[in-house]
Amino acid sequence: MKLLHVDSSALGTHSVTRELGRALVESWTRNNPGTEVIYHDLAAQPLPHWAPVADASDPAARAGNAMLDEFLAADVVVIGAPMYNFSIPSTLKAWIDRVAVAGRTFRYGANGPEGLAGGKRVIIVSARGGIYSEGPAEAMDFQEDYLRKVFGFLGVTDIEVVRAEGVNLSPESKQRAVAAAHEAIAGGCRLAA
Repeated sequence: MKLLHVDSSALGTHSVTRELGRALVESWTRNNPGTEVIYHDLAAQPLPHWAPVADASDPAARAGNAMLDEFLAADVVVIGAPMYNFSIPSTLKAWIDRVAVAGRTFRYGANGPEGLAGGKRVIIVSARGGIYSEGPAEAMDFQEDYLRKVFGFLGVTDIEVVRAEGVNLSPESKQRAVAAAHEAIAGGCRLAA
């Protein structure tokens, strides 16, 4: 089994999604011995933003092709996705632009778009400073909704979210949110293959 783990937070050791993603991958590998893990830190090694490249030997084209191949080969994809300004980090968007490739992960047919990257599981590790899953700010969630839709467009139907929400409201709120997410990882999150 292959697990692709992608982190995108720029907060380093202060990142909630990095902490939770690491805990999730550790729990997954304990429950699924022999899992091969591939890891990318998009903040430490950002991909250039997508642009048409005519030369396949161009370093950006090679990096994009490698990311696409890893995504296609993965059985499970764990994505550390903090909410930045109601959306995702631009580094994560640059990675998505490398894996959302016509003819490889989706195609357009007579009945519209068809996802080609099904049969894998995507677990989104989400952190948000405020509360966006309900209430007045729910309409400003362009993070989780976007990720669900883009991976759904690629044919992925097994999508799960582990969320820590309200982490910037107070130290107590952060502690509760992170503890609840760790609890979901330890008990409620489906970690078996």
